[in-house]
Formats: sequence, structure tokens, C-alpha cells
Amino acid sequence: MKLLLSKEGIFPVTRDKDGNRLEDLPKTGMNLSGTVQGEGKLCGVPSLFIRLAGCNLRCIWDKGSGEFSMCDTPHAAFDTVNSRMWSIVDIVSVVKHNIGDVRHVVITGGEPLLQAGPLAVLCKHLKTELDVHLTLETNGTLFDDDVSSWIDLFSISPKLSSSIPDKEKLRFFNLKESGFYSSHNKKRIDIEVLQKYINLCNSGDKDIQFKFVVCSKDEDKEIKSDFLSKLTGWDKENILVMPLGAGTEELRRFTPVALEMAISNGWRFSPRMHIDLFKESVGV
Repeated sequence: MKLLLSKEGIFPVTRDKDGNRLEDLPKTGMNLSGTVQGEGKLCGVPSLFIRLAGCNLRCIWDKGSGEFSMCDTPHAAFDTVNSRMWSIVDIVSVVKHNIGDVRHVVITGGEPLLQAGPLAVLCKHLKTELDVHLTLETNGTLFDDDVSSWIDLFSISPKLSSSIPDKEKLRFFNLKESGFYSSHNKKRIDIEVLQKYINLCNSGDKDIQFKFVVCSKDEDKEIKSDFLSKLTGWDKENILVMPLGAGTEELRRFTPVALEMAISNGWRFSPRMHIDLFKESVGV
């Protein structure tokens, strides 16, 4: 059984599936496996990442003043040409040879749940063989019972209207209005799916965070009207706002927006610490 992983695959690592030392240092520049989670409740916690390729959404953010920004991992969502298939056995082996004292593994994308069947098998092996804490990063449009049974923290990033790839944005990036670009707006909100995650976490020992990327001071109204007002059983401590930003300039611009929004609504503010630490590097 196999999974399609993005070009960085499992990161950051220093050893291959056989335990042999890799020639190149990880992109972190450190001579050791692992990095820290840069976002959300577990910000700063040592972690290994597994990035799956492919996404059912096509986010293009409107930064205002005619400026647009694609998904911060376009190689895992928009263009997966450099992705490759990995066997579950090899993925588990790479994690095993690199995990050391790190106890957290983050499964991210793209949208991991597009590969729910083999992903559930991977999660089972990681939990039963390595006893690690598993975070699933998802856009909240898909739910799978088998995958969810193995996850400790659901990190859900629902997409606001500023992410819609409208005609102006598509022209800017010379893209065509077809496929996932045309279906993005219909798919980006699924209240039934989001409620399933809340209900699951409220019935057991699993944790959840809703992580909204913001770039406008009025987007808290959208978060409330389009999401929170339609959901039940959520807690303010699980609502996070994070500034739009794939680089330091954007973060500097939008961090005050997210910070003020968090404080005024009693929500959490989430930094993007990996950008502060490693700038725009991939695989950190």
C-alpha cells in the first residue's frame, strides 16, 4: 500500500529507510532530525512532518490592493509533478530511524484525507509501532472514521472567502477557471464535516483546533457568521487566528490584524514561527 508524498516527503531527516546517514544536511541546517511545530497549540514542540501531495481546494489569497498570494505549499497542492509514491513500510521505517526523542508526528499536505484509505493504515502503524502523538492538518472538508480513530490533534484550517480563486486572481497567475479552481468555493465550507470533528473530540480524549488564516480586520465577522454560528459544542480556546504569510514581509503586515482579532474576540493567536526561524525554506 502506498501514499503520494510531496517532494520533501518526510522531513527534516538525516537517515534513509535503512538507517543510513544522508549526505546532505536537513533544510533546517542542523545536523539532526526533527524540527519544531511552528503553528497552533503545539507551537514549539519538537516534531517530524509527513507531507502528502494533492488537495481538493485551490487557495489564492487576496492581500488587498490588487495583491494575491497562492497557498504557502503550492508544490503540495497546485503542482504535484515532483511528488512520488512511498510505500507505507518505507515511510514508517524512515520515521523510525529519525524519530529519536521526538514524540510528535504531524501529517500535513495538501489535503491528507484525499488518501484516506492508505493514510489510516499509516497512522495505525505509527501509533502501534512507535507510540507517537499524531496531528492531522486538514482543510476540514473531508472526514474519515478510520483515520480519525488514530489522531490525537485535529488541526483544521477552514478557508475564508479571501481564499477564493476568482477570475481576477486566475488572470494574475495565468490560470484557467476549471477543475478544482472552479469548485473551490463550493467545497471550502462543509459544516457537517466540521461538526463531526467537534463531536468526536467532545466524546473522547482527542483535541481540536480551528486555525483561520486572516489578512483583513473584518474577517472575524465572517468566521462568526459562516462557521461558528452554525457549529455547536466548540470552545473559544480552540479558535485560532493566524496571519497570512508565506514570507517575513507578509507576516509583518498581517500579524497586527490577527493579533487584534484574537484579543478582541477572546480567541487564540497563532504565530508562524517556522518562518521566523527558517524564512521561506521548504522542508523545515
